Amino acid sequence: VQLQASGGGLVQPGGSLRLSCELPGFTSDYDTIGWFRQAPGKEREGISCISSGETDVRYRESVKGRFTMSRDSTKNTVYLEMNSLKLEDTAVYHCATTPMSGHVVYTLVEPCVFASWGQGTLVTVSS
Repeated sequence: VQLQASGGGLVQPGGSLRLSCELPGFTSDYDTIGWFRQAPGKEREGISCISSGETDVRYRESVKGRFTMSRDSTKNTVYLEMNSLKLEDTAVYHCATTPMSGHVVYTLVEPCVFASWGQGTLVTVSS
């Protein structure tokens, strides 16, 4: 599964960015879709995710009210709208999934569980 996030860049504190990730196949092929980030020298942090059967997106506490994940099934694309960005949001952001079926290795990235991800996109928040 090739997942490529895009839309990162340099933004000032308080600014906004929208990340995109086109999913191979159809969104219905995936049990879980979401985002995580990793800053240099730090562990991965789950940002947001939603699994089949869920109606609400799960968010990391520190991004609640600022970040919004959405998906466009007609474009097989998932988005992460990031507002009120803070310095501590600086990281490489990855979109990630778990498949609806198949044998995979799951990785816990609290509050989410993912099996696949690709190259991320760098978000730098700096004044």
